[in-house]
Amino acid sequence: MHQVLAGLATGGIYASVALALVMIHQATHLVNFAQGEMAMFSTYLAWTLIQAGMPYWAAFLLTVGISFFIGAAVQHFVLRPIRSDSVLPLVIVFIGLLVIFNSVAGWLFTYTIKVFPSPFPSEPLFGQRYLSSHEVGAIGVTLVVLVLLWAFFRFTPLGLAMRAVAQNPVSSRLVGIRVGWMLALGWGLAAAVGAVAGMMVAPIVYLDPNMMAGILLYAFAAALIGGIDSPGGAVVGGFLVGVLENVLGAYVVGNELKLVVALVLIVGVLVIKPSGLFGSVQVTRV
Repeated sequence: MHQVLAGLATGGIYASVALALVMIHQATHLVNFAQGEMAMFSTYLAWTLIQAGMPYWAAFLLTVGISFFIGAAVQHFVLRPIRSDSVLPLVIVFIGLLVIFNSVAGWLFTYTIKVFPSPFPSEPLFGQRYLSSHEVGAIGVTLVVLVLLWAFFRFTPLGLAMRAVAQNPVSSRLVGIRVGWMLALGWGLAAAVGAVAGMMVAPIVYLDPNMMAGILLYAFAAALIGGIDSPGGAVVGGFLVGVLENVLGAYVVGNELKLVVALVLIVGVLVIKPSGLFGSVQVTRV
């Protein structure tokens, strides 16, 4: 029971990062390899604000806002000027962003492991003994973020415009939607969601420039399991990967091989059902 519940706690974090990956993929049909490093850099910004004396939740909200503008700026000033029919330039840019964010974080904050504070009490909540208060709080924060995103895309005109651009940018442009700004907004939201995931996972894995490498791999597995074009599937996949990682790591393969679970899941999904559990199958005439 402890392994399953703890898996749900980490799975919520994987779900957040997987959702950010899906949002970028819907807009560009590519995987943002720098998503984890952007989340890590945002977490360092939050750590800096907290060390400067700012209350945790004020630093949390400010970091989410700053991360939004960083993500939008990356799309508007770095990716938008690239005009190429090939995907290779964008892949190279994503890898370059990964290296840049990682190196700048190490240069500014050093590679020394730091302790990131948790906003939740040290004693377990509700008198239960299976989950720490931070794990319960992380699940709660993740669910709140996911519900807010769902409501934004489902009930607001701006969210509808973003969904239209993700599905058909040419038709969206013809009906007057500013595609460039919608893409920048999507990148900003993905960066903000990644920042929330980074701040929730940092108290568990500690803070260092490489802390999101394994988490990005688990999130990628979650996105593929749920369907790389399905936001809801990414959430389900995140929780599923979290539980499988914990249970298999504890009772089957051991903690040393837990990362292999994600790799096996990725390969298995690509071989058996490339579209994932909830993804749509794209058929094109050749």
